[in-house]
Amino acid sequence: MASKLLNHLRALYTTNNHSPSHRLSNPKLIFHLPRSFLSVSQSLLHARPYSDAPEPIPTGPPLPEKPPTNGGTTSYKKNVSRASNFSSSLNEAELSKFSAIAETWWDAEGPFKPLHLMNPTRLAFIRSTLCRHFRKDPHCARPFEGLRIVDVGCGGGILSEPLARMGAIVMGIDAVEKNIKIARLHADLDPVTSAIEYHCTTAEKLVEEQREFDAVIALEVIEHVADPAEFCKSLAALTVTSGATVISTINRSVRSYATAIIAAEYLLHWLPKGTHQWSSFLIPEELVLILQRASVTVQEMAGFEYNPLTGRWTLSDNVSVNFIAFGTKNHQ
Repeated sequence: MASKLLNHLRALYTTNNHSPSHRLSNPKLIFHLPRSFLSVSQSLLHARPYSDAPEPIPTGPPLPEKPPTNGGTTSYKKNVSRASNFSSSLNEAELSKFSAIAETWWDAEGPFKPLHLMNPTRLAFIRSTLCRHFRKDPHCARPFEGLRIVDVGCGGGILSEPLARMGAIVMGIDAVEKNIKIARLHADLDPVTSAIEYHCTTAEKLVEEQREFDAVIALEVIEHVADPAEFCKSLAALTVTSGATVISTINRSVRSYATAIIAAEYLLHWLPKGTHQWSSFLIPEELVLILQRASVTVQEMAGFEYNPLTGRWTLSDNVSVNFIAFGTKNHQ
């Protein structure tokens, strides 16, 4: 479905930067952009500035926004304070949504049930890509031994904890204080996870502190920030040269509108109504180009597919709804 997605983008980047291309190690998880997508993606990014102004908090159940019938994108006015090189990407309305349900992070049948179900598949992709990149043994119990990983937008720690159990030196950060409190309380129940360093802060603030990590991970976060481009700049700044950046999100497609919003929020009630705004989703081409501009080259991409009969998620080449990307920080 997303065949030929990455090769042409990397070729474009290589041409512009006069650096040799990197050979990808697992073609089964990689999709390449058709050449025709390049000009389309560039125009989409130019035509789609992102707003730093938070949306008003709805007083009642919001109606889901409909995708444009003409195939266009929703545009926003951008009003970003440039007091520093990395302006805030926080969206106060989104923070309020997650603060209201923070205590349910570890309820496997609660609002975060989809993330609990998806977690093993997300971890499988992360384990596979990071082990290949850092030349670690994926079959050992602690393959991430010694790797410094930051989980950006960690929520209650449902990703940070398994990363720590796999040997990583983990820092989990979240802008919602309630999330961090829940994460700390749960991590302290296990001596292995009690070593996780949790902070109520943002990626931008860590950049100001000049922190760096071997791998920077932000799963299901970018669709909730005010400015995806600024957010990716911060993720890249936190990643050491030749380090890894992993991002997962939801595609801005008709299918994602039907499944991630209408079905998940309004029919199946897996998520609270208004959890997602369809216009805030990124198509894979946009994410690849945004990361490229932030000096991160996407190496691998995979889709997630849910099987309602088994209740399980699996990796696939279908990126029409949920997808995940692995990239590496370029030499400056």
